[in-house]
Amino acid sequence: MTTEDKAPDTKVPDHERARRLNANLAKVDELSKRLTAALTQRRHVDPALHGPAPDVYMKAAAAYFAEMMANPARVVEHQVAYWGKTLKHYVEAQQTLAKGEFKAPPDPNPRDRRFQNPLWETHPFFNYLKQQYQLNAEAISTAVGDMETLAPEDRRRVEYFTKQIVDMFSPTNFLGTNPEALEKAVETDGESLVQGLENLVRDIETNQGDLLITLADREAFKVGENLATTPGAVVYRNKMLELIQYEPSTETVHQTPLLIFPPWINKFYILDLKAQNSLIKWIVDQGFTLFVVSWVNPDASYAGTGMDDYIRDGYLRAMAEVRRITGEKQINAVGYCIGGTTLGLALAHLHNAGDETVKAATFFTTLTDFSDPGEVGVFLNDDFVDGIERQTEHDGILSRKFMSRTFSFLRSNDLIYSPAIKSYMLGEAPPAFDLLYWNGDGTNLPATMAVQYLRGLCQNDGFAKGEFRVFGKPVSLVDITLPIFAIACETDHIAHWRGSFNGIKQMGSTDKTFLLSQSGHIAGIINPPAKDKYGHYANDAPVAGDPEAWLKSATFHKGSWWPRWGAWLAGQSGPMIAARKPADSLAPAPGTYVAATPEP
Repeated sequence: MTTEDKAPDTKVPDHERARRLNANLAKVDELSKRLTAALTQRRHVDPALHGPAPDVYMKAAAAYFAEMMANPARVVEHQVAYWGKTLKHYVEAQQTLAKGEFKAPPDPNPRDRRFQNPLWETHPFFNYLKQQYQLNAEAISTAVGDMETLAPEDRRRVEYFTKQIVDMFSPTNFLGTNPEALEKAVETDGESLVQGLENLVRDIETNQGDLLITLADREAFKVGENLATTPGAVVYRNKMLELIQYEPSTETVHQTPLLIFPPWINKFYILDLKAQNSLIKWIVDQGFTLFVVSWVNPDASYAGTGMDDYIRDGYLRAMAEVRRITGEKQINAVGYCIGGTTLGLALAHLHNAGDETVKAATFFTTLTDFSDPGEVGVFLNDDFVDGIERQTEHDGILSRKFMSRTFSFLRSNDLIYSPAIKSYMLGEAPPAFDLLYWNGDGTNLPATMAVQYLRGLCQNDGFAKGEFRVFGKPVSLVDITLPIFAIACETDHIAHWRGSFNGIKQMGSTDKTFLLSQSGHIAGIINPPAKDKYGHYANDAPVAGDPEAWLKSATFHKGSWWPRWGAWLAGQSGPMIAARKPADSLAPAPGTYVAATPEP
């Protein structure tokens, strides 16, 4: 239930509005008791999972003190500049009020979408808060940016977590300083606050005492009914995966089948949300025999499952089944995110074994060189990873809740604070948005696999160094020698494009194509041609050297990269033959594994 935005009904008598307000206050009291009870259900987790170790802030303090000693003039200059701007701001506000004008003084600050309500610009109180917050944020950012004694890795962490703190203290995030929330509370006689508290209690009860914001209406979608509806069948199942073969939509198809390995950090149906933006449907419509892996959502019984298990019982098994079903000796493969990282490991292993099962490979937003992991690197230091290792030893899994929260903090204003304001302060129901529904439908990771991935690949950069072992033998990026097509995304917060480029350029293939799509980790990939929304950069030059130099000489193309990739894939997929239909069916697509949600 949501309260419609409307002005106060002046026809309602004051005593009736007072009655409504008192009734809502009584509901608040009841909900507060539920909230207290829900919070008691919160289970203890390792403290390291809640934030960085204190040494991050100690290093920041030490660096600032060192800056004061080495360059006191600059520190004083910054302080005086901040004091001067603050005093000028205060005086201007006072002078405006002294004239008897109920308006804000001039506001030179750039527009910030967090402050969209008109009162942030026109009301002297709210405008004063906004301007002072922006002055404070600028001063803090400048102070952190000038800490010259910090090592680059420490600087990235200090800058990131400082920004998180600054964003958290935005006046929009507090009821008493959010004009939109206050207006709505008055207009609805407190009903918006009651509904907001109801939403908050619901989220905490649903997550057993933890706070995870519901981003999308959970009742608006059902996988297999209005999401993931491309026709197909589960043609193979083991403890790691269900293999889905999709019904052909053309009379003829390319001879070489295509197998997609999505990330098992999320569910595969991001590739098949609805017909209009389904990459799966688009591939089928281009005349390819398509198979997609739907990974199991593991519980604690998978605690000992490691990377070798995913490669053996996932990648190699799925490849073998596609060959068996189609009768083809070779297939083409796609890996997305961690699905691409592990596809790279599998391809290197196959090369070293003299196995030519895979004819050509495509990588979507894939990191294989972790020497610079980008923004997500702030969560890859020992303080976090040690905590993850301790927690997974206890739980048997790395909970989907932790991963969801971590990735949300990479875009905290969009995925945490803005949804929280709408839900908890304004009392709005979550939107019926398919992408956000998928984002909240996460998966767990097996304990052993999670630690092997974080230690061996992310922290130690084992694949790029040729040290990571598959079935006991080291593999290297140079072992990947087949034709490659790679797509990275310009504003990707999870697998930054420069890191993706650096991994691809080290692969041993002499036939490499690299594209850079506009937008981020999801929107840059799920970018159907019909929308004509995001363009992409292409370059005929070798995938080598500095990524910025590659981009500088690249050509921008309007529209989706899908047709460009489709043409390349067609060239790797042989002649056209009669379309293949799924044979034996264990279940209709999207299968059963995608619906499983074990307890975290």
